[in-house]
Amino acid sequence: MTKNLLIFDCDGVLADTERDGHLVAFNAMFDEVGVPLHWSDDEYAELVKIGGGKERLASVMTPELRAQLGVSEDDERRRQMLASWHQIKTRIYKELVAGGALPGRPGIRRLIAEADANQWTIAVCSTSARESVAAVLEHAVGAELAQHVQIFAGDIVLHKKPAPDIYLLALRTLGADAQNTVVVEDSGIGCQSAVAAGLATIVTVSAYTTNDDFDGAVLVLSDLGEPGHPIDILENPRGIPTGDFVDLSLLNRVLRP
Repeated sequence: MTKNLLIFDCDGVLADTERDGHLVAFNAMFDEVGVPLHWSDDEYAELVKIGGGKERLASVMTPELRAQLGVSEDDERRRQMLASWHQIKTRIYKELVAGGALPGRPGIRRLIAEADANQWTIAVCSTSARESVAAVLEHAVGAELAQHVQIFAGDIVLHKKPAPDIYLLALRTLGADAQNTVVVEDSGIGCQSAVAAGLATIVTVSAYTTNDDFDGAVLVLSDLGEPGHPIDILENPRGIPTGDFVDLSLLNRVLRP
């Protein structure tokens, strides 16, 4: 019998990491390496629409900035510089996670523990660096439970979200069927990626994604909820009975209406 698979995105799903984590780490990195950049909250709200930290850095490498840094568009030094910046940013980001700046979102630990206890396969699929994802996961659910979660992250696929590649890789690697898989995403590009892979997708909106397009999502929610902390239902196109929080009974209704 094929096991059910539950897949989470990392940033914005396991924890609301973008504004208080990645943005802070990027700007601290710019200061550390002496690069004349500082991303505002509004600027970063646009940059999060690009999947992958290295890709976000590359997108702002304008001709003016390249001239200041003395690199050309196709220069190997430029690629090495971007890689070095991203390594520094990842180190700063992990320090923020370890310091408790990015707590897990409501329902994350509870739902992963319930899925694990009921023999579901659990994974995280993210465009972020693997070590960053592992740090957030362990902080959100604890070291022991984190060991039961498979991680697919970073440059593991050529085409990052919104392409479906990382989800298709997870299905192949874990021997799972699309019809037995539920994804929890938070962004428009993440939703597009999961839906393109043929996966039932629940969205829990995060700091920068409230106004994204979640076409194809089965449910769009405020978060996963907790007993005493009920969810807000933002979109429910199939009219699925939800209750106050997301649990395995709801995931089964998503899979088998």
